[in-house]
Amino acid sequence: MNLEQLKRKMDEAHYIYDDTLATVLAVALQLGRPLLIEGAAGVGKTEIAKVMASALDRDLVRLQCYEGLDESKALYEWNYQKQLLSIQVNMNAQDKDALTKSLFSDEYLLERPLLQSIRAEKPVVLLIDEIDKADEEFEAFLLELLSEMQVSIPEAGTIRAKTIPFVVLTSNRARPLSEALRRRCAYLYIEYPDMEKELAILRAKLPHVDDRLCAQVALAVQKLRSNEAILKKPSIAETLDWAAALDALGIRELTPDALRQTAGFLLKNNEDLNALTMDEEEEHHCGHCEGHHHV
Repeated sequence: MNLEQLKRKMDEAHYIYDDTLATVLAVALQLGRPLLIEGAAGVGKTEIAKVMASALDRDLVRLQCYEGLDESKALYEWNYQKQLLSIQVNMNAQDKDALTKSLFSDEYLLERPLLQSIRAEKPVVLLIDEIDKADEEFEAFLLELLSEMQVSIPEAGTIRAKTIPFVVLTSNRARPLSEALRRRCAYLYIEYPDMEKELAILRAKLPHVDDRLCAQVALAVQKLRSNEAILKKPSIAETLDWAAALDALGIRELTPDALRQTAGFLLKNNEDLNALTMDEEEEHHCGHCEGHHHV
């Protein structure tokens, strides 16, 4: 798929992109390179993998990373219960070596996301989400897959990819990633959208919502993200949730009351809700201060 074809597919999916993002995606796809996407939580990193799966008409295989993630959850696991049952049924078999060998065949192999993605009959999009949450040991384990498109299983040997997945890794930069991982990947850094892009996203995803309300929502979210008192900046998904909530209530004008009543769709902890209240109180107070303008 070339660049123009990819752009058409993303347009059909109502995905808002810029030329840099589209170019990196197209070239990484053509070269078969994994793509590492970094940025703050909520900027839309995971959404890129979903859009690519849709654009390429591929299944999306997702591996959610977390501290302590190991091979048994990411790559493979043996079906121990089935193996024990087979041993009991065939315990009187004459050929013990054949029985032992059969216990480590495909019949007893449980595929996890990494193995599933390279053994798929048709290419998939493999999303390795929040790789920065996994341990450094797991990150090192991934290098063979990312560079050689193969994995090693002690009992079965080296398993090479039947098809080459398009691999997307995301990171919120909770910890530094190794240079070895970065060298194997194309790279994108995604910022929170500016006012124009956020408004375009709202219009594309919620075309039924009043355009004036969308503009007010986009502006309010931009201000909240720039507010240092807000600890957890609103994500794009939360912006969409908030606009949908306002629309569901029949609100066409973003008043302070409407903001207070629906803030729970946008801000997701008590500290940020309190910071919003304090900010409103300051604005109200400043509004009554002669000769003083609140910024």
